[in-house]
Amino acid sequence: MIIERRFHGPDESGNGGYVAGLLAKRVPTDTVTVALRRPPPLETALTVTAEDDRGHSVRLWNGERLIAEALAGAIVVPPVPGVPFEEALTAAEKYRAAENNPFPGCFVCGPDREPGDGLRLEPGPVAADTVATPWTPAEVPGRELVWAALDCPGAWSFDVADRPAVLGTMTAQVSDVPAAGERCVVMGATRSREGRKTHTATALYGADGRLLGRAEQIWIEIDPERFRS
Repeated sequence: MIIERRFHGPDESGNGGYVAGLLAKRVPTDTVTVALRRPPPLETALTVTAEDDRGHSVRLWNGERLIAEALAGAIVVPPVPGVPFEEALTAAEKYRAAENNPFPGCFVCGPDREPGDGLRLEPGPVAADTVATPWTPAEVPGRELVWAALDCPGAWSFDVADRPAVLGTMTAQVSDVPAAGERCVVMGATRSREGRKTHTATALYGADGRLLGRAEQIWIEIDPERFRS
């Protein structure tokens, strides 16, 4: 597996949701938990190993260094409720990335990305500890891109501009992918905080309100200078 530079989050490592989605595709279950152990390196040949006979547990390695591991997971809490597309558009106008995004080149939420390069999601507040962003993919996305879209809105639900953090663990269930040009809404909500860890949830809704995907996440507060080139 090689993570192309285009799909970075911090400057020198892969976007957590995208990398988790790539690895999750190797686990043949509808819900997968991915734990990121180290920053995923870019443009590097990484090795994937199966840890059981059924392939329900796999690991991602850079040489002898464990980068991530994925295994069959479960989500038992209700998804974050959606809002209308028009409300998500209004929320995006309040997105704080222009003021202080710790990773402005992020593939998912980076404001420095050109249109058509990154996803350019703009999660803005719709309620306390809850954000929404519109997403209209130009092409039918792969499931790894749905994982990516389900990533950063979780962080912006607790305002990652003030509390820089990276994805530690993500459990996601993707039931379907959007059509090309479909007007979707991605939600993010904070569940709880515990020291340097923040627990969040995200959900992706299609134009007709159907639930396309959902995730539960754990974010770890960090010094963003450690992740910059």
